[in-house]
Amino acid sequence: MRGAIFDDLIARMGPGARCFAPDMPGHGSAADQPLSLVAMADAVADLLARNDLQKVILVGWSMGAAAAWQMIQRHGTARLAGLVTVDMSPRLVSGPDWPHGLKGQSPADVQASTRRMAEDWPGMAHAIAATMFAQPGGAPGFSSDAAFAQIMANDPDLMRQIWDELVAMDLRRVIPDLDVPYLVTYGQRSRVYPASAAQWLAETAPQGRVQGFAQSGHSPHLEEPAAFADCLKRFAAGL
Repeated sequence: MRGAIFDDLIARMGPGARCFAPDMPGHGSAADQPLSLVAMADAVADLLARNDLQKVILVGWSMGAAAAWQMIQRHGTARLAGLVTVDMSPRLVSGPDWPHGLKGQSPADVQASTRRMAEDWPGMAHAIAATMFAQPGGAPGFSSDAAFAQIMANDPDLMRQIWDELVAMDLRRVIPDLDVPYLVTYGQRSRVYPASAAQWLAETAPQGRVQGFAQSGHSPHLEEPAAFADCLKRFAAGL
């Protein structure tokens, strides 16, 4: 997805909020930039530094959450007042010591998805778009067809490259050291990650708390936009 996916949320935050929603490397206006978790993390850190932003609430959805954790690991939290992540796990692949990876997916299933990305990119893009929401048709104001179109506008080679990096990712060690208030949000009808991933994050982070959205899948800021905006406002007001 692109930064514009947050336009509605930004509008709901009101005139008192100064908001930035950049396109990440490899996406949209930054499509020509090398794509990796480190590149995304450094892009966020550079945005904060260039604009001399302080006391920031950093919001990361899905892969954006991974970029936020990576940014904190590399650059610390000196500019942050708080962190919000949306429906993500710090490790995608489940195993004997980690039951909180991709929902219902064994390591063999993840390998099958990797093969499908190489062999049938349009089919995989359609599957990604369909599973972003509790309802297959999508969210108010953003359909699964619109999501599919955005995914297909990306370079498939770059998308396969970042998928491989996400599959190999393990950012669990970042969470116990988070030294800012942390709001973990998730969709209670998510078809991507189990609720246990959000619970683990909230319980492991020293200042973690969790908020589920009953009518949402992987995208509560799109599926329940008013409720998500209100939740974010309350979090900001409490800092």
